[in-house]
Amino acid sequence: MAIQGALPVEFGTVFPHGAFALGVEAITDFETKRPQLDKESGLPLWAVDMIDADPEARGEAKSVKVKVAAQVCPTLPDEVPGLPFRPIEFEAMAVQPYVDDNGRRPRVAYSLRARGMKAPGAAGGRRSQTKDAA
Repeated sequence: MAIQGALPVEFGTVFPHGAFALGVEAITDFETKRPQLDKESGLPLWAVDMIDADPEARGEAKSVKVKVAAQVCPTLPDEVPGLPFRPIEFEAMAVQPYVDDNGRRPRVAYSLRARGMKAPGAAGGRRSQTKDAA
């Protein structure tokens, strides 16, 4: 099979209504309690907690985590006056399907990854520190 690993996807395809960042935290390995490392780059993984701005999104689909591999904790875009959350766009996104068998019956779920993040519309604007910028 020609396709292996995560599938590249555009930010606007995953979040056509945009997204808002809530915070960033390190992802730790449950057993070793050490930082979880990205299998491709070997860099630590960080989880960006975010909200899908789609007004139709409900329940678990509304709150999403996007994994970013970076040597240091990625920096969220600046706050926007008048908004309760920080608008965000992810760069070089990929989606990894997997089987989630933690429920009563297995289902296909998706893990989202990105190489970086920025404020919406910022072409070469302030990017987070990621493996490309580190």
